[in-house]
Amino acid sequence: MSARRDILGPRLDWPLIILAPAGALLVGLALAQTPLGAAPISAFGARGTPADGFIGAFIMAHLVIVFFRSHANPEIFRQYPFRFKWVPVLLFAALLSSLWVRAAVTVLATWWDVYHSSLQTFGIGRIYDAKEGNDPEAGRSLDLGLNLFLYIGPILGGASFLYHLGSFHEFTGLAGSAFFKAIPGAAMERQAWILRGVLLTGIPFIAWYWAAYRRLARAGYRISRRKLWLFISTAACSIWAWGWNPFGMALFIMNFFHALQYFAVVWAYEERSILRVFGLRNGRSERALGLFVFVGTAFLYGCFGSIAGDRNDVVLCLTLVVSIMHFWYDGFIWSVRRAQV
Repeated sequence: MSARRDILGPRLDWPLIILAPAGALLVGLALAQTPLGAAPISAFGARGTPADGFIGAFIMAHLVIVFFRSHANPEIFRQYPFRFKWVPVLLFAALLSSLWVRAAVTVLATWWDVYHSSLQTFGIGRIYDAKEGNDPEAGRSLDLGLNLFLYIGPILGGASFLYHLGSFHEFTGLAGSAFFKAIPGAAMERQAWILRGVLLTGIPFIAWYWAAYRRLARAGYRISRRKLWLFISTAACSIWAWGWNPFGMALFIMNFFHALQYFAVVWAYEERSILRVFGLRNGRSERALGLFVFVGTAFLYGCFGSIAGDRNDVVLCLTLVVSIMHFWYDGFIWSVRRAQV
């Protein structure tokens, strides 16, 4: 009975999905006390800590595996051939031809990532709800609102707000971009008011959320222990990491657990497509090989993108296309497969 309530299985869901945010927080804080997270080195023309290099590759790696959900899954691919075939090509061409497009897409990717990350936790929570046998619509809007507050609120009101505003500096040097270049300074001047707005809306919402779920439980809704701990783990991690950015490790912490969860979920739901892409069958040894090749291939792209993206405009445009397609494809693929969510 317990296996039915898990995504990967009762032994893997807790460390790889449910408590992954708390685990990432501990790993990030621990690394900050070692040379891996605190001692910058120079490599491939860039300067940063080994932890910076790893998380850059891990971020890129998790972005590219969305194509196993779109192009490698024939049931999904045949429904949206234009989106999968031509939109990436057209976006790539636009990025190469216009610095304005490149700057705008960089800002879009930064903030879409924030929204997308909150939706990932929301989606996983809904999967756990469905596995408890609950109505797919019960509490859906409540969970969406909660995850937006838990993820976006600490960014807007915390120490990481300036980092996320940094993407607007891509407009530097572009004629007529004074308005966009002024946004970071204007936003930081008003951050105290933004924080008050987050607190004045977020705290009452959480109280409403708790009361609404009490009513649902009385009406027969089954509370998912897995979803509950996933949300608690994510909330603690997001508030601490984005809100205070301890030891400058917020980017590592938040992206580490997000990418880890995404690898786990993609493997769980797209394993058959992944094995087919690599010409493997469903035997035990071939599944292990498939997992190794799947992760290894993604990391090869991740290392390439994170190293070459800062040094070559063509590669930079390629990584931006992969990022935008990741956010867009993943969002509507969940809609197509809504029965799972």
